[in-house]
Amino acid sequence: MTEKFTGTLADFGAADLASAGGKGANLGELVRHGFPVPAGFVVTTAAYATLLVETSLGAELERLLDAENAGARIRALFTDAQIPARVSADIAAAYAALGSGPVAVRSSATSEDLPGAAFAGQQDTFLNIVGEQAVIRAVVDCWASLWTDRAIAYRQRQRIDPREVSIAVVVQDMVPADTAGVLFSANPVTGERGEIVVDASPGLGEAVVSGRVTPEHYVLDSTGRTRTFTPGAHEVVIRALAGGGTEEGAGTGSPGAALGEEQLAELARLAVRAQEHFGRPQDMEWAITGGCLSVLQARPMTALPPQPMRLNAFQRFMGPFFLEMFQDRPYPLDVSGWMQRGILAMLHGMAGSVGVIFPPVKELLPEEDGVVIRLVPPVPRPTLRTLGVPLSVARRARRFNPARWTDDSRFATFLENVRRLAGQDPRSMSWRGVVGFAEDAFATMRGITELRISYLPGAFVPQLKLRLMLLLLGKRHLGPALIAGAETRTSQANRALEDLADRVRSHGGLARAFTELAPGELLSRVEHDPEFTEFHARFHAFLAEYGHRETVSVVMSSSPTWSDAPEVVLGLITSMMGERRPAADQTGQALAELKRHPALRITAVRRHLLSAVAAAKAGTAFREDSHFYATMVLPPLRRALSDLGRRLCEAGVLADPADVNHLRFEELAGMDDGGALPAAEQERYRRLVLARAAKRRELEGIPLLDTASLFAHGHRRPGALVSGMPASRGQATGTVRIIRGPDEFGLLRSGEILVCPYTNPSWTPLFQRAAAVVVDAGGIASHAAIVAREYGIPAVMGTGSGTSALQDGQLVLVDGTRGRVTAADPEQPA
Repeated sequence: MTEKFTGTLADFGAADLASAGGKGANLGELVRHGFPVPAGFVVTTAAYATLLVETSLGAELERLLDAENAGARIRALFTDAQIPARVSADIAAAYAALGSGPVAVRSSATSEDLPGAAFAGQQDTFLNIVGEQAVIRAVVDCWASLWTDRAIAYRQRQRIDPREVSIAVVVQDMVPADTAGVLFSANPVTGERGEIVVDASPGLGEAVVSGRVTPEHYVLDSTGRTRTFTPGAHEVVIRALAGGGTEEGAGTGSPGAALGEEQLAELARLAVRAQEHFGRPQDMEWAITGGCLSVLQARPMTALPPQPMRLNAFQRFMGPFFLEMFQDRPYPLDVSGWMQRGILAMLHGMAGSVGVIFPPVKELLPEEDGVVIRLVPPVPRPTLRTLGVPLSVARRARRFNPARWTDDSRFATFLENVRRLAGQDPRSMSWRGVVGFAEDAFATMRGITELRISYLPGAFVPQLKLRLMLLLLGKRHLGPALIAGAETRTSQANRALEDLADRVRSHGGLARAFTELAPGELLSRVEHDPEFTEFHARFHAFLAEYGHRETVSVVMSSSPTWSDAPEVVLGLITSMMGERRPAADQTGQALAELKRHPALRITAVRRHLLSAVAAAKAGTAFREDSHFYATMVLPPLRRALSDLGRRLCEAGVLADPADVNHLRFEELAGMDDGGALPAAEQERYRRLVLARAAKRRELEGIPLLDTASLFAHGHRRPGALVSGMPASRGQATGTVRIIRGPDEFGLLRSGEILVCPYTNPSWTPLFQRAAAVVVDAGGIASHAAIVAREYGIPAVMGTGSGTSALQDGQLVLVDGTRGRVTAADPEQPA
């Protein structure tokens, strides 16, 4: 039997990734559709496979795959290997058919140019190769480059099984470029799809792609007209030598443009054509010689930011509230499960109760390749039903008093459903039973939704009434402080944490352990050291009461709760061990100022106003406590989803049970038994998870919502380091402590300025030690603002840049009344 190991580029297309690799498949696709691609051929993956099978190399490679630092030894095997005669004969024949002239030999691995994994520069390219034996040697070197240390590390990061990768090689006529470079069919920095970016330099494009030269930089519109141009430095130029190989020489240093208007227009046309053909923005390499343009490579752009948004005033107003919840990118299972069927279902229900349509999840969190790419602040749409809302709201406000919401029989039913879920073990259920258990958790969440629909009017109407009365009295600024300090489950949790911190301070061994040990070591000591038995019992009781609280965000079931990550709670206790700062009684001060108003000498005015204050505080407590109880659904739901992940892992579909978060809930629900899927289905879901995980890693450095667009219409106040919304009155001086997540809670020390990207209720115990709080996201009605007012510390919300503009240890003055942070005078006392 004879097997052909080569084929012309035109023999391959986008469907031939397995045989031609990413580069070969893409180039073949371009050739088939008339793009100016240099002639060439592909040495297929069959040639590489034959080398492994027909020599000892395959067995040796298998032996070394699990060894440490095996890259050099594997590459040496390729250097010493004897290529099967029929493979080398096919390569020689294809090279002769191409004309036996100078060629470029490029690696084309099957794992490259995939969504989220470009593998740019991970395998080798050899330029201006001349002669049959030199071409064959370059092909072998390309095969060996599949096992460079950088390629191995990149695959490990992308979680690609080394046993499943293969490699083809592309051999093309060498283009002795006068000018060459790269182009992007979308702006790789801003994400603007209406811009084409070109980098160019004299000579071969290797100088540009390797970073050896500062290229000319063009930003074009879609027609090729130049929007901006930055001259290149032309430090070096790489050119092909007549007998083969390349040389690097000194550049001209001339600042002039190498590309003319017609050439830029032609590059733009190619970029648009390629993007339209492949259906996504492209990263292309090109060369010009003798006035003729050639495309040398095209691959999907990776790590491309979403198209920049232009937010309206309402979106900029609502954006900080949503950004506070979406600091981390939600997984597919978050979106399709807990969010769509729990939290967002609640928002849809509440919006519908006032005749408003809340946008669907696909508009709030648009996806690409199954992964959320951005957060779009919603714009709810009123309907004709909205006209009847005032009557409906007034009726509910009269009927449902938030001060007595826990007396509602629906609340008792909700607690009973939570207790029932808590008593069930998903491990004893069938696959369908576990899916039903998760659906039962979503149904339980609807109990809180119904209560919120009923009682929120009674929470908001008194606040509106209070604000109107304060406006008439000229005391509008007192509103936020007056309704702070309501007794809530969160304030009770904070006091319980304070009690635990007091016990640590009074116990020498505990105090030393909390001061000296890392979180993991500390947790182990608390759990196993007999000296700490009493504290462990109290800590366990605390988690039993409050451990369902979220650590990161209430909208994501993938995030651990306090019970799942007890080291987070230990970090909170550590931060509370320092000197307790006396809190300013903002509520008492505001109430005293209000009572001094002459109008309050009138008994009826005084009674109505104080009643409005009490009702508004009850409404605030309802909002906070209903959030607290809603999170009680998270532990049983997380157990169910984790168990599904465990079964898929045991079946070999997932590498880790947590990878279940890369699947959608409907995909899990559609499986009859995830632990016994047919082989083809196992492979399909495994590849789906790998692709989504790669896409998620690709987006790691891209925020869900760019704060520059959110706060684009704000301004930094004169003299301020950062500025934002004034959220809690007063001034405080202290050193900055940036806390980016729950794992850093233990770093905060008493009297420091807490600077953080977001907050949720699990952060609020930190406020008992912080001198002030500065937050990138959030507004005056966020948890951070409310609790800051409760503890009497200044707060500035929605700065957009506090965590990047400020530095640990920097001495600053936080003015929560004016919403600004300035440099503090070291000589002035705090």
